[in-house]
Amino acid sequence: MAERPDLRNTCVVKKTPVREVEVGGTRSAIARAILEGGPATAVDLSQKLEITPAGIRRHLDALVEEGVLEAREPHLSTLNAAERGRGRPSKVFVITDSGREKFEHSYDDLAVSALRFMSSKSGSNLVEEFARTRAEDIAKRARPKVEKAHGVTAKSQALADFLSTDGFAANVHSKGIGEELCQNHCPIAHVAAAFPELCDAETAAFSELLGTHVQRLATIAHGDGVCTTFIPSKPNASKAPSKESPKAKEKVSK
Repeated sequence: MAERPDLRNTCVVKKTPVREVEVGGTRSAIARAILEGGPATAVDLSQKLEITPAGIRRHLDALVEEGVLEAREPHLSTLNAAERGRGRPSKVFVITDSGREKFEHSYDDLAVSALRFMSSKSGSNLVEEFARTRAEDIAKRARPKVEKAHGVTAKSQALADFLSTDGFAANVHSKGIGEELCQNHCPIAHVAAAFPELCDAETAAFSELLGTHVQRLATIAHGDGVCTTFIPSKPNASKAPSKESPKAKEKVSK
């Protein structure tokens, strides 16, 4: 596998022999795979990128040492029955804030400074108005695609497809009484960490687009590996499965 500037197709597993590749390209591919696909184990990454288990672990150790990745314990709700019965589950690797900086972040400091200036001059009202305007723009651009879909699952997938084109690397997973919309990358994570109004307005826009109450379970801006939104299959099934991280639970309680 030669080093390529575009590594967005790392989710495709080709039927070719497992092999080692150039170190720089490999580590970039590993970071990109986690950025776009969310937290993953060494085994997952080895299979996805066709790198030997020993090789993938060596690169993961280096990326952790460099501060690009962080190793965490997996959420029990993400494990299947077989994995739960095999003793201690494998650690998952998530991308850190400094790792995200190596990708699509642009003008974060300027944006934070501008919003702080707005807040200092007019309180939170102007910041909230800006957040609503941004969210309304997302909804306006996403609406044609979402409205063509029928049913919660199809609409959720259509929204995920749109968000991916906007740089959020989104996908959808079925979770019993609803769907989980996962945004594996957030181009504005650093700004949203300082101004959660951006996340709140975005969640409200999702609810309006999908025609049902949705619940934000986790956000990259608050230290979680993925921005996760629960979308109930039925309007009255608004209670999400219990899988929030401690940070997300703390946010919800506030």
